[in-house]
Amino acid sequence: MIKFRQQRRTAVILLAIVALIGGLITGREILFNVAYLLGLLLIISFAWAWVNINWVHLSRVTRTRRAQVGRPLEERFTVQNTSRIPKLWLEVRDFATLPSHYSSHVVNGLGPKSTHSWRVTTICRQRGRYQLGPIRLKTSDPFGLFPMQRDLVPTTNVVIYPLTFEIHQFALPLGVLPGGDALRRRTHYVTTNASGVRDYAPGDSFSRIHWRSTARRDRLIVKEFELDPLADIWIVPDMAVYGHVAPRQNAFAPQPGEGGLPEWMRLDEFKLPATTEEYTVTVAASLAQYFLRHDRAVGMLGYGQTNEVVQPDRGERQMNRMLETLSVLRAEGEIPISDVLHAESHLFPRGTTLIVVTPVTRENWPTAARQLARRGLRVVTVLINPASFGGNRSADIVYTMLQASGMVAYMVNNGDDLTAVLSQSVRQSSKVTLV
Repeated sequence: MIKFRQQRRTAVILLAIVALIGGLITGREILFNVAYLLGLLLIISFAWAWVNINWVHLSRVTRTRRAQVGRPLEERFTVQNTSRIPKLWLEVRDFATLPSHYSSHVVNGLGPKSTHSWRVTTICRQRGRYQLGPIRLKTSDPFGLFPMQRDLVPTTNVVIYPLTFEIHQFALPLGVLPGGDALRRRTHYVTTNASGVRDYAPGDSFSRIHWRSTARRDRLIVKEFELDPLADIWIVPDMAVYGHVAPRQNAFAPQPGEGGLPEWMRLDEFKLPATTEEYTVTVAASLAQYFLRHDRAVGMLGYGQTNEVVQPDRGERQMNRMLETLSVLRAEGEIPISDVLHAESHLFPRGTTLIVVTPVTRENWPTAARQLARRGLRVVTVLINPASFGGNRSADIVYTMLQASGMVAYMVNNGDDLTAVLSQSVRQSSKVTLV
């Protein structure tokens, strides 16, 4: 289109030159009039286009810089004509990277000192960090001879958090009471919970000696400890590229629905994209939300395109920190989940609960989970079954092996109601003692 307009302008200039030369050679007045008319047309067209692109003020107001998958993101644009000359038309072209964010607009007939505004509401379909802007203003004269544009460089970012589901209860290994009640289980490890005192026994550490009781009773007295019922919880999403499955078609592509509206415009019918990566991230975010609402200290470990470690903490700030990390984490890691846990084992003291969300189908994971349990860690596995997403292998065997070993495990399939699946009671066998 721009090339066509340039050719049209070139043709008008050539005609003006030819008419002027013809008038000079022949002396005919009509040729001079044609040359003057075409020259005047070029001058007026240029001035018209120049006035259209100047004395224009554009404002962009984003309601929030944080949104969530499945939720709307709303923006309002306002174009103001600050001159007394009307604008024939203005094209506002937005180069935002947010998917399905159709904010470009054409303003027709903007009068003197008048404004025009429009609102754009986009249902967020993909988590991530996206750029809003830059914006380009385009206009031209009525004859299309002088197209002009102006770029508005300032940009802002918006973060789309992953989708979360409400979880009513979540089964943890024996010994972890979410209410914070005492466990009444003795341990030879030093914890923050001192349950009482007893006489010194050979092999007891000197750091366990209670000196006031020793001085009172005139013999060595040591403190006894209980396992901490509110130990830290680490959520570990498996973001290694191995094992993750995505459908052949684009899972994020809007599909036409009833009434001529695409699916992404119907908030009540929004569905989680059918990929194991999105299910893994969504489950991890939902579990973080559940435990943080119960005032638990929650941390996160994920090896994706970058290695992300969020130290355990409580509160709304921790929730935002974890959601922001999960929003940009991609399944592009090259380290298997068992190796990730081994490399970062120094982060997990005894009594720590590990919730591993993984699409793994290899039978070595139950063995790795048992080894972690023998080290005093409490391991819960949430299996994202890749077979239900079109994968060649199923996680059924791994799920059966975990149950047979007395490990707490969940199975999530494509299309499952995550609230129902993650809130169900899971019976734990007593074959493995997690102390």
